[in-house]
Amino acid sequence: MTLIVKEWRIDKSWTLFLDRDGVINERNFEGYITSPNQFKFKAGVFDALKIFNGLFDKKILVTNQQGVAKKIMSKRNLDEVHRYMSQELKSNINFEFDAIFTAINRRGAENDRRKPNKSMALEAKEIDPDIDFEKSIMIGDTDSDIKFGTNLGMKTVLINSEEVVTEKPDLTVESLKEFALILNEIK
Repeated sequence: MTLIVKEWRIDKSWTLFLDRDGVINERNFEGYITSPNQFKFKAGVFDALKIFNGLFDKKILVTNQQGVAKKIMSKRNLDEVHRYMSQELKSNINFEFDAIFTAINRRGAENDRRKPNKSMALEAKEIDPDIDFEKSIMIGDTDSDIKFGTNLGMKTVLINSEEVVTEKPDLTVESLKEFALILNEIK
């Protein structure tokens, strides 16, 4: 594993794209995270993000949240969850995402921004033209996350989960912290 990642030759100019549910926080398999009190950070996430803080200049969250289009939660509810997450990360480990992109439409909607479509990444590049997708890593736990990264030419890292995944990532790990420790070892 370490050898594969070493071959990527990662430096501070690389961009880290991360999924939210199942990567940053515990996934709710029975529904959606609709309020801050439902948001639970996954074990080891603070340790991982502390390491990423020193390794990547750009850290971007990309998350599909069709619960808004389904009227299970409002955009305001989603913003409150992200505000809570951001405040916890800032106050506990001095970590900040450079941007948070959300796709709130239903799967298959006319202007579908949901991963694996490239929309959120292209929007990030429009805001920051220095983003080079070939020098980017996408970390996720679903087929749509891995396909999103692959579609853009990124390196892909799958966090193993209960989710059935058929896409082939560049690397599979058990946790975000495991990947962070691999990166820390080769830096």
